Amino acid sequence: MHTIAVVDDDPITRETLKAYLEGEGYRVMLARDGDQLSALLARGRVDLLLLDIRLPGKDGLAVTRELRATSNIGIILITGRSDRLDRLIGLELGADDYITKPFEPREILARTRSLLRRIVRPTRPAGGRVKRFDGWELHLDKRRLRDPHGEDARLTSAEFELLAAFVENPGRVLSRDDLLDLTLRGDSVPYDRSIDRLVRRLRRVVEPDPADPSRIVTVHGMGYMFQAAVD
Repeated sequence: MHTIAVVDDDPITRETLKAYLEGEGYRVMLARDGDQLSALLARGRVDLLLLDIRLPGKDGLAVTRELRATSNIGIILITGRSDRLDRLIGLELGADDYITKPFEPREILARTRSLLRRIVRPTRPAGGRVKRFDGWELHLDKRRLRDPHGEDARLTSAEFELLAAFVENPGRVLSRDDLLDLTLRGDSVPYDRSIDRLVRRLRRVVEPDPADPSRIVTVHGMGYMFQAAVD
């Protein structure tokens, strides 16, 4: 059973989502602010957060920033229709998706299922598929990236899917539509995140100089290409 934490200062929103998601078979934990969320996370595993941006005290953007420094937990931001800039900042900080208020619980459920399919994978035998480039190792089955020093590099689920799409298609120009198709892996729920923002975030991880990329290069008017040799 997957565990979802609903973090919202509105008790009606919290209880509504709790009742709906529990009815769909999820374990649901509730928090009204960042401090309560920290206490929940300290007590046990949480697979995914439904996180309101406008929390009292530490807001949802600050929570996202802190979590992404230490965790790959799934994060869906809950925002107002007027929060467009905050949504963009949230995605830049590493949130996986967002949904705007007022929302239909069925949409929350669809996006939650879609994200969980991407971040919670069945256990596979040790070893598995590994792609190597410039001293980096991408373990596709374990969903792990190791740098040339053997240290784990932290990626969000969206960043991992994007890097996997690149290393499985080295030397091929991939349009933004190609990358959306490859990273969604057949999920039916459209994501509003920008591929360009994801590329910028990924370059910060794998490029020696993100401002002058040598591995993930822009092919103007067409898309992106992974130039590193992959084996």
